[in-house]
Amino acid sequence: MKKVLIINGNPITNSFSRTITDVYQSSAEDADAIVKTIHIAELDFDLSLREGYKERQEMEKDLVEATELILWCDHIVWVHPVWWYGYPAIMKGFIDRTFLPHVTFKFEKGAVFQTKLLKGKTGRIIATGDSPYWYYRFVMKRPATNQLKKGTLEFCGIKPVKTTFFGPMNTASDKNRSKWLKEVARITVKDMS
Repeated sequence: MKKVLIINGNPITNSFSRTITDVYQSSAEDADAIVKTIHIAELDFDLSLREGYKERQEMEKDLVEATELILWCDHIVWVHPVWWYGYPAIMKGFIDRTFLPHVTFKFEKGAVFQTKLLKGKTGRIIATGDSPYWYYRFVMKRPATNQLKKGTLEFCGIKPVKTTFFGPMNTASDKNRSKWLKEVARITVKDMS
């Protein structure tokens, strides 16, 4: 039975990201997965990594539990909007505070590359934006997706990381949104196999 963690990085509680998260969760549960969900906006934590990695920063209870879930899961799903070519600040703060040295990666003395402590896990990124996909991919060059996929998940050993983008959100009709949610259900089934 696959253990799935879904992380909703949208700070808006009644967002389309929340609906995507709910659809992915119910579809994964229908495929007999064990699913846990984190809505970052509901957590209580300091967004700032105050001393970088120079000093250990005490982790709040919500971050301790989130880190345990990141280590627990087989498959991690990130759902977020694209804002200003990136993901929301609350999501960046969450990553800074949970994807820590000696937890998700570590550098060995004399080694050129880091040791990836999350090897064996797979990932999925579902991003939404106000641009059409072709613009996000070819003009913007998928900045938020690349940062999360390459700079965080693959850096720590999560592979493969599959990606999905829905947009433009600002002009999306109910028909578009319904179609996208059917796609979420479809890709969830694929991810569970």
